Amino acid sequence: MDIVVIGAGYAGTVAANRLNRKVPDARITVVNPRGDFIERVRLHEQLAGSGKAARPLGEMLRDGISIETASVDKIGDGAVTLDDGRGLEFDYAILAAGSIADPLPGAIAVSTWEGAEQARTELEALPAGGIVTVIGGGSTGIEIAAELAEAHPDLRVRLVSDAIAPTLSAGAQRHIRHTLARLNVEIAADTIVEIDGRTLRSESGRELDSDLTLWAIISAVPDLAARSGLAVDPRGRALVDENLRSVSDPRVFAVGDCAAVPGMRMACATAAPQGAHAADTLARMIKGRAPRPFSMGYGGQGLSLGRHDGLMQASDRADNAGWLFFGGRVSAVIKEGINRYAAYASRTGNSVWIGGPKQ
Repeated sequence: MDIVVIGAGYAGTVAANRLNRKVPDARITVVNPRGDFIERVRLHEQLAGSGKAARPLGEMLRDGISIETASVDKIGDGAVTLDDGRGLEFDYAILAAGSIADPLPGAIAVSTWEGAEQARTELEALPAGGIVTVIGGGSTGIEIAAELAEAHPDLRVRLVSDAIAPTLSAGAQRHIRHTLARLNVEIAADTIVEIDGRTLRSESGRELDSDLTLWAIISAVPDLAARSGLAVDPRGRALVDENLRSVSDPRVFAVGDCAAVPGMRMACATAAPQGAHAADTLARMIKGRAPRPFSMGYGGQGLSLGRHDGLMQASDRADNAGWLFFGGRVSAVIKEGINRYAAYASRTGNSVWIGGPKQ
């Protein structure tokens, strides 16, 4: 039994390690463009120089799992074609290619390892008083702005977005704004439509100076599923059935950001359970047992606001934010614990989650 896992983020590593434990005689190969596992939830720390986001992939995968450091050009009929022309045959494949950013020209996409490293290098070259602009008011942009402002108080940090944490409660939004103000982060309520060197032009017509512009919006997925002929939604995510199997090729599972699962948001909190469920489903099928539908609910969201502050927002299982939230140092400690658990789940395959909302 040959199983190929495409991508070694949270979803892919959880799936591979769980399958290795549940189907020990399967030949599992993980294909990833780099030889490291990237803790995406720590990329803001890597960028700011306050932490590390990379671990050797060999330390994250169980013994017996093969690693191919390559990119996948196409998923074909029972085989994947790598960027060097080689092919890997499979009985089953798990597509866990994650998501990508589509920045305006002139901005650095910091949701990837390469972008975070480029930004870190350019950040080190900025003089005191240099202006760093972070575009995007979601959790990625907020965490980057707070981390940068705390780690580099000699720089001017600006966050540009037409909304700040729009999916969180009003109280949580106020806490975020208060914390960013305490860290001297300027907030510009606007939308950048063009970058011309050091000049940012906004939708409202104003111009902003920026020495380093960081794109913190994740809005796209790799086109691997589409160019492989798998059925996709308008955003390019692979369409899957209730068991997370491709609706056009039942030998292929799709999990994480690149899978079109109704009601799910892009997050490691989503990716790990989906990777685990795909592994469980495949293990059941191999043993001749019927698969079970995927069901997952949320309990809230967590944000880092520098090393000494954070925010925990409670939500219902459908991911609707409630009024309850916690901020401050305790929330920062809890968020750090969540980050460590995400890495533990990836390394061991021991992911747990709550059931989805009642229909």
